[in-house]
Amino acid sequence: MIDVLADTGFPVNTCCRVLGVSRQGYYRYKRRPTSATQLRREWLTGLINEVHIASRGTYGYRRVHAELTLGMGLTCSSRLISVLMTNAGIRGLPGPKRIARLRGVATADDLVNRKFHRLAPNELWVTDITEHPTKEGKVYCAAVLDAYSRRIVGWAIDSRQDATLVVNALDMAIRNRKPKPGGIVHADHGAQFTSWVFGEKIRSAGLLPSFGTVGDGYDNAMMESFWSSMQIELLNRRRWKTRVELSTAMFEYIEVFYNRQRRHSALGYVSPIQYELASTRTQKSA
Repeated sequence: MIDVLADTGFPVNTCCRVLGVSRQGYYRYKRRPTSATQLRREWLTGLINEVHIASRGTYGYRRVHAELTLGMGLTCSSRLISVLMTNAGIRGLPGPKRIARLRGVATADDLVNRKFHRLAPNELWVTDITEHPTKEGKVYCAAVLDAYSRRIVGWAIDSRQDATLVVNALDMAIRNRKPKPGGIVHADHGAQFTSWVFGEKIRSAGLLPSFGTVGDGYDNAMMESFWSSMQIELLNRRRWKTRVELSTAMFEYIEVFYNRQRRHSALGYVSPIQYELASTRTQKSA
């Protein structure tokens, strides 16, 4: 405290008198060497700042802790990381606000029933569309997410949200993953997803269409969670000038950051691609 006041121009003698500290005691404290604990905390704070910058300023203390322990092999508690981040003024992005949602009417076409957990790739894909404005107009992004690893396996970006948009995203997923027959493609009741061409694309690949209840976001909660992350970590952080600028940023977020780098809390704080690679190695060694 005295250091802070002295740095602002107050006389040391006055600061010591006001705070009830002897002048000799203050100078003994100033001459005392930095402890090993303090040195380690300063070193950790530097690493925390590097990890936070590498995450594009998105990581909170849990993901920073995961990067330090899982990525760098360090031993430290999550509480310590939280304290150091608070002291250094380093913050992750806040999560989404909880919104009360309407409860829809169940339909016979829902093959998921909010049970998203899967034990193998390509058993369940969830898909949806999001939109975001630029000064030129809106950009629409359709994405297909594998429920097993949370990886985005197909996506498409356009200035229109029509059936072609969602078909292109699904076509990319099918070409990339080559799924076996019997997998489920789960969406909402939007006109693009209930269109004949989208349904035909699903059936021609040997997959099964599934639709959540009307007006209930929880029936596609896993996809909504991805959109929420992208909204917080990318879309809402700046104003976008052109559609090309935003489209490029969406591509880079999905393929470079989210799929390959971003540590996912539901996957033990590894990225979706790391999770799939680890699973493949486990299966081969079994």
